[in-house]
Amino acid sequence: MSELKGLILSGGAGTRLRPITHTSAKQLVPVANKPVLFYGIEALVEAGVSDIGIVIAPETGDEIREAVGDGSAFGAAVTWIVQDEPAGLAHAVLTAEGFLGDSSFVMYLGDNLLREGITDLVEAFERERPDASILLTPVSDPSSYGVAELEGESVVRLVEKPKDPPSNLALVGVYLFSPTIIEAARALEPSWRGELEITEAIQALIEKGGDVRSRVVGGWWKDTGRLEDMLEANRLVLDEIVSSDQGRSEDSRIEGRVVLEEGAVVRRSLIRGPVIVGRDAVIEDSYIGPYTSLGERVEVRRSEVEHSIVLSDSVVEDLPSRLEASLLGRRVRVVKSDGPARTLRMLVGDRAEIEII
Repeated sequence: MSELKGLILSGGAGTRLRPITHTSAKQLVPVANKPVLFYGIEALVEAGVSDIGIVIAPETGDEIREAVGDGSAFGAAVTWIVQDEPAGLAHAVLTAEGFLGDSSFVMYLGDNLLREGITDLVEAFERERPDASILLTPVSDPSSYGVAELEGESVVRLVEKPKDPPSNLALVGVYLFSPTIIEAARALEPSWRGELEITEAIQALIEKGGDVRSRVVGGWWKDTGRLEDMLEANRLVLDEIVSSDQGRSEDSRIEGRVVLEEGAVVRRSLIRGPVIVGRDAVIEDSYIGPYTSLGERVEVRRSEVEHSIVLSDSVVEDLPSRLEASLLGRRVRVVKSDGPARTLRMLVGDRAEIEII
């Protein structure tokens, strides 16, 4: 068991996923029928980090508390930390100072997904004991990210969204810190965004001669803050599922890797995996194509759905053309009335009712 503590930041407003996030925390939007936040908690526990603080915002905190509970379902002990305003990642660290004490810790952004987890990163940090260790990944557009300049594995400079990037290595939302980061964060002034930037705190460590190291992520990494990233993360996770049939299939054809959760019913339909169908969902006279996740109690009738995420208790019925590359919120109804067929691509918030005419 690691001596490190875990700090998951789960207070972001999720403006890029609106309208879904008007009624639900972005960290609870599911990928392959599991909230994004849960993947982060599981990654920490798998790495031996079970004493976890979760930073939440007043607006969405109650929903996240209810979903996670006390952490025992994950093998963790969770402490809840309220960040009154979204004033930056370094501000979140300072807000959590009472929980962190003088412990080293892993900071994990709650809307990130890492295929290979963080176990190797934690083990290297505990073995080498640098002041900080950051996770990096090559990107095609480094000017959109915080970027690291390296000498070997040592970080010599961090630049936030540079016009002339010193490398193509962007910061992934996972950091490991010794307690020295607290002092560096306290000395910060707000950036032009009005936030206390964690990149500036790490840069301050570097300038004071601190030992800041890096590792390049293996496998894939996704920040699920946008629709296209959510769908891509869903695709990547579904690519690794193992078929499981706890539901019921009648006069249907199921091809490839498909998970039918308990109580799911498929009638007179074709499902072409990878697909996950949630508990008590009903599919009738329909086609469900690859890279689709249907939540609990979803109903799809006389329709085609592919490469999409449909959240719990939603209904898709009698659509004249295929629903594709879409994210539907909870309790959404998408149904057809009379009119010509069209291609459908949607990002729909909870409880919406859409009639295709």
